[in-house]
Amino acid sequence: MATVDKMPMLKEGYEKLTAELKRLKTERPLIVDAIEEARAHGDLSENAEYHAAKEQQGQNEATIADIEGKLSRAQIIDPKDLSGDKIVFGATVTLLDEDDKPIRYQIVSETEADASIGRISYNSPIGRALIGRKIDEEVEVSVPAGDRYYLVSKIEFI
Repeated sequence: MATVDKMPMLKEGYEKLTAELKRLKTERPLIVDAIEEARAHGDLSENAEYHAAKEQQGQNEATIADIEGKLSRAQIIDPKDLSGDKIVFGATVTLLDEDDKPIRYQIVSETEADASIGRISYNSPIGRALIGRKIDEEVEVSVPAGDRYYLVSKIEFI
């Protein structure tokens, strides 16, 4: 029997997924209406609108199922409730690169990750390399552009 793993998530990410689920569920009747309207046009074998609406319905339902699965496994973590000297999910980490340039990341879930605003997934190469590290530890990360080296300079739970 397969076990269901909990999915760590920030409250903000949980709320964003909940809002997306609500939006997708409100689209259901609109898609059904589009299917009914296309069906009224006659021959379904050559009816592009019908096939497009059915495909949209399938994608919508698959996305709903995916989000419901994530929400049912969600384990909401508030970084402010965390402490310690190791990097864990939710921690905000300041690293120094090889040129001593500071880089700041927050370790989040895959659904919340957005590198452009400094949020990286705990499953990303750098996220996996950082988990469990302490201040003043050197971290080596293999990325497509080659190996990168960082020094952990600060760990915050904000």
